[in-house]
Amino acid sequence: MGCLCLSLGLLYSLLITSSAIPIRDVETLSFDEGYTQLFGDSNLMVLKDGQTVHLSLDERTGSGFVSQDLYLHGFFSASIKLPSDYTAGVVVAFYMSNGDIFEKNHDELDFEFLGNIRGKEWRIQTNVYGNGSTAIGREERCGLWFDPTEDFHRYSILWTDQHIIFYVDNTPIREILKSRAVGGDYPSKPMSLYATIWDGSTWATSGGRYKVNYRYAPYIAEFSKLVLHGCAVDPIERSPDCDNRKLDIPLLSPVTPDQRAAMEEFRRRHMTYSYCYDYVRYPIPPPECNVDHREADRLRGAEGGGGGSVRFGHRHGKRRHRRAPAAGGGVEL
Repeated sequence: MGCLCLSLGLLYSLLITSSAIPIRDVETLSFDEGYTQLFGDSNLMVLKDGQTVHLSLDERTGSGFVSQDLYLHGFFSASIKLPSDYTAGVVVAFYMSNGDIFEKNHDELDFEFLGNIRGKEWRIQTNVYGNGSTAIGREERCGLWFDPTEDFHRYSILWTDQHIIFYVDNTPIREILKSRAVGGDYPSKPMSLYATIWDGSTWATSGGRYKVNYRYAPYIAEFSKLVLHGCAVDPIERSPDCDNRKLDIPLLSPVTPDQRAAMEEFRRRHMTYSYCYDYVRYPIPPPECNVDHREADRLRGAEGGGGGSVRFGHRHGKRRHRRAPAAGGGVEL
């Protein structure tokens, strides 16, 4: 039995790693070349190499940075190492948004890393908003097959005019297709890239049951190998030449059969919540959901998958993009 478990684990590891897409040819930027500080004064520190950034959260404030340009489609990536030990209530976010420009109809693509109590693992939450569709939260949550506090791991967002893919170490974990069902909720306007750390005590861990404990501060999230491979545009005067043909990287092709198999296996093993199966929030699933009853049965009761016990910070501090959040970074808007 032990040999069988080992063999299955090895097979899964090979499946995940074989799906990886090499991005060594995608240029990384130094912090000063592509980004500027968003908030947090001395809680943001650029290391001497110019490539690595530390974002910290303490009793005074969180911290964050933002890309200097806005982009219409592209591949956006960072290697991130998360804080260790007791991290309940801590939220690290790596995301795209245009909420500072289009306040009533903004678009957004989210990676949110949710801290936990000692002995429990970090969780990843992904989300998509388009055209101000914040009334419908499209959250998914999952665990990981590694400890994200021990080393750097790459988290990436691919956004084209036809599909959006979230990657962990280049393994696709979620795909959103532009379709008639999604309609105008598909992100379609230029966005900036953001990275933040902030206090999400009101919702991030067990629905707010466990808060940030500043005895363990500062909480430091490390960012490196920053990639902004997209079409930089003026948010109003969009260039007619800004299309996917300008983004000459293999990632723009559809998910391959091997990658899809790895994604399906990842989701089967590690996904703990999907909005499509939250029948308390959505008695009738949103139209883009393809309901898999086996998946629904597996997720029922897991983090509120069918019981509605999950709370989300839809309008939290990271949405105050160009203005510094209040101390702690977690502002309920």
